[in-house]
Amino acid sequence: MTDFIAFLDQLWIARLAILKGLGLTVSISLLAIVVGSLLGVLVGLCLVYGNPVLRFFVRAYTDFIRGTPVLVLVLASYYVLSTIGIDLGPFQAGIFALAVFCSSHVGEIVRGGLQAIPKGQTEAAKAIGLTFRQTFAYVLWPQALRQFLPAWVNTAAEMVKASTLLSVIGVAELLLRMQEIISRNFMSLQFYFFAGLLYFVINYGIERLGKYVERKTAVPS
Repeated sequence: MTDFIAFLDQLWIARLAILKGLGLTVSISLLAIVVGSLLGVLVGLCLVYGNPVLRFFVRAYTDFIRGTPVLVLVLASYYVLSTIGIDLGPFQAGIFALAVFCSSHVGEIVRGGLQAIPKGQTEAAKAIGLTFRQTFAYVLWPQALRQFLPAWVNTAAEMVKASTLLSVIGVAELLLRMQEIISRNFMSLQFYFFAGLLYFVINYGIERLGKYVERKTAVPS
């Protein structure tokens, strides 16, 4: 009981640092998910509807990024880009690395969702005079969205967990804040457990949001 009270006391002392780290983790994750998803949709469209040359380069990009560890992308975005004149701060470099990694996975998810739709759907849309843009917006996209939404939720959760890697380039997100706090009070077990609980809450929120969108986009039975 005494240890628990001591933990609560230290938690109260460190509350502002924890809140700042939590806020930065949420911001990093949100930006990486949004930017990465938008880029991923473009990647998926190129993989399905691009000409052979475009598909070749986009496929090479997707395979290369998916085969590269996130930590390597983070370090390359911060250290390597600066050697070619692109100076990004730790926060910007981290967002860039996570968004690029997210885009490669979302691109594959979108490609799979679109290619799973029977070709008869597209042919039927052409038969009634719909343009490609109308066919994609009203026929293909709603069906693909229902198929790839669960996989997208998993990718979004992975981005939250990957945000912990930004501590290696000095981004003071939640994990780095916790490590700084632990270095002062040596309560590693308690504070790492508390950090895990906060990450769980964030990912649980993403999961519930995904379930909500699934219900809204489901076809009425």
